[in-house]
Amino acid sequence: MHPLENYLKSLHDIHLSGQAVAETSYYGPLAELLNDLGKTLDPKVSCVINLQNRGAGIPDGGLFTSDQLKAQKRKKIAKGDDGPLPSRGVLEIKGVGSDVIETAEGEQVAKYLKRYGQVLVTNYRDFVLVNRHAEGDVHLGERYTLSINERSFWHAAGHSQLTATAHGVRFTEYLKRIMLHRAQIDDPKDLAWFLASYARDALARIEADADQPGLGNIRAALEQALGITFTGEKGEHFFRSTLVQTLFYGLFSAWVLWSRQNQHGDRQAKFHWREAAWTLHVPAIKVLFEQLATPTRLGQLDLVEVLQWSEEALNRVDRAAFFSTFEQARAVQYFYEPFLEAFDPELRKELGVWYTPHEVVQYMVSRVDAVLREELGIADGLADSRVVVLDPCCGTGAYLVEVLRMIGETLKGKGGDALLANDLKTAATQRVFGFEILPAPFVVSHLQLNLLLQQAGAPLDTEGDERVGVFLTNALTGWEPATGAKQHFIWDELEAERDAAEQVKREKKILVILGNPPYNGFAGIAVAEERNLVEAYRSTKLAPRPQGQGLNDLYVRFFRMADRKIVDGSGQGVVCFISNYSWLDGLSFTGMRERYLEVFDKIWIDSLNGDKYKTGKLTPDGDPDPSIFSTEQNREGIQVGTAVALMVRCEEHSQPAEIRFRHVWGAGKRAQLSDNASGRGENGLTALHPTAALGFPYLPTVAPASYMGWPKLTDLFPVSFPGVKTSRDDWPPSNSTSSSKTILTTCSEGFSSCQTC
Repeated sequence: MHPLENYLKSLHDIHLSGQAVAETSYYGPLAELLNDLGKTLDPKVSCVINLQNRGAGIPDGGLFTSDQLKAQKRKKIAKGDDGPLPSRGVLEIKGVGSDVIETAEGEQVAKYLKRYGQVLVTNYRDFVLVNRHAEGDVHLGERYTLSINERSFWHAAGHSQLTATAHGVRFTEYLKRIMLHRAQIDDPKDLAWFLASYARDALARIEADADQPGLGNIRAALEQALGITFTGEKGEHFFRSTLVQTLFYGLFSAWVLWSRQNQHGDRQAKFHWREAAWTLHVPAIKVLFEQLATPTRLGQLDLVEVLQWSEEALNRVDRAAFFSTFEQARAVQYFYEPFLEAFDPELRKELGVWYTPHEVVQYMVSRVDAVLREELGIADGLADSRVVVLDPCCGTGAYLVEVLRMIGETLKGKGGDALLANDLKTAATQRVFGFEILPAPFVVSHLQLNLLLQQAGAPLDTEGDERVGVFLTNALTGWEPATGAKQHFIWDELEAERDAAEQVKREKKILVILGNPPYNGFAGIAVAEERNLVEAYRSTKLAPRPQGQGLNDLYVRFFRMADRKIVDGSGQGVVCFISNYSWLDGLSFTGMRERYLEVFDKIWIDSLNGDKYKTGKLTPDGDPDPSIFSTEQNREGIQVGTAVALMVRCEEHSQPAEIRFRHVWGAGKRAQLSDNASGRGENGLTALHPTAALGFPYLPTVAPASYMGWPKLTDLFPVSFPGVKTSRDDWPPSNSTSSSKTILTTCSEGFSSCQTC
């Protein structure tokens, strides 16, 4: 039972007894509710009813943290020692018929406020937090109302399940925030939790009033600009979640950039969410934020107070402590991942959104740099001004940050300190590009790159139109000139974003394409324009024809886009992706593997394994073999195995490609990649010689030469059937045991009387 449902049911039962005292009879359910929610916090928070008088009267309750209670338990209380004050404030409780604001502004609460610093005032149906501003004046903070009057409240309590369904998420989030309100915010993960909590509240408000015309306009603009449609229930949820994430990442990004302009120790400086748009200098981000943050839109969606609460949380942050932890090249690790996990973990899984571990990113970028030097004869690797780099699914910018970091190291090693900052800015704005289709990570990628340039002493010119080369676009479309009249968008800013991205797609000679393409298509993606991408992989010359549906996987389209741009466009270059490893030997990918043997010169495969289905996430010796994406927050990682593929096309091309392969197993695979990134990239790689008859598998095979002399199973069994399928029968199986027995008896009698059975 939901904690709110239990709370309301208990209150209602006491009320029905007819013997309740207006205020005190209901203390128990409220304390139980607070304790149930307090158990989920770190540290845990406990509610103690009826505290002793500490000079300001007798509070109805107090909120203590577990470390306070443990410390008190360890020491023997001396005579006259009254114990600690409740660190999360006290409660002032009145009867259901009272006015909570009148109570909050009364003399008794003022006394409590002076003594305890924070008071939660409630009449069981209405809650308001009372505290003090830094200047000392009384401040009525976050408020949550379950019912507007006593009569409607008892009606709602009598329908506790329905009320819990309507209010459960927002109300419990509210109470958790209250119990954490006085906790110091100095860790990025703690701030991420607070903002994710406010974001969930905002999402609930939007979903409660999802038919607003303004939302339809934003939806149409995004669908038009990105070539996607938000269809069905999942598509609707994805669209709203995208809006809320964009709003809060934009708010957070504006606060971070504002903090860079204000001394961390300056407690007088205050961030204001209404001015956030002035700090967001990328037009596509600014227009999305402004569309959501205009007074008219916010009034309609009831988001004003949520953003005000968020502003207060940001202004409570100990910025000096926060930014000492918030490594500016790791914004994702310290904020984005915890936020997304707290905000909507299920959506994260559905989207296939996984933060690529730093060791993987570092390894891939290092290997690309080495291949540029060793195979293409580019002595400075990624630092060469001719090398144009693209991450077509850049997410939050991890690969772009690492590419720029490596460029900086190379330039510094050549003694280019004086020009390093300017060269880095030039690279970030003119030849290191990222494409991203999801607005929320797009915001974070700009934040990460902006911070990197600031740290390097090369901040973007905020007065001009300087921006890093990350664009909000569908990476799988727009590479060829459009036929017919140019399509104009609803918002000029998104049209300009489209034009800038297409200039990169059509005019830049890209030499490196790398990244972590998505493993799942997200709700509503428009595949019509992309479907022809993989046609080149559907036919073969020597290998068996592809079977199954594997070529429909989204990551394959990114491989084909990169293959086409490097081979047919630039004529030389490097492709490096980490992806689902099913293409290495799957029956669907025979044409894909055959083409790569023809069009690339060298291919290196690092099979990272970690597969649930083939190996049960076990090494050949039976030891644990986790996904490379397993983290402390998500130990399971992803279910499918993964592999890093590195392919190079030389200007003087020869075929077939040389293939080198290695398995990377076990819990220490990240450390192995780090070792290989440090100059031992070829360790453990062995040559592969895939055969056409087996479909050119990019995995070692142990079959003897005589294996191919045996007939194929498909020759022995030329006709196959999927077996009995009941999913589309006219009569569905019954939930009733007796009905099922009747159906089975009738069927069996029919079979026994059939002359041909």
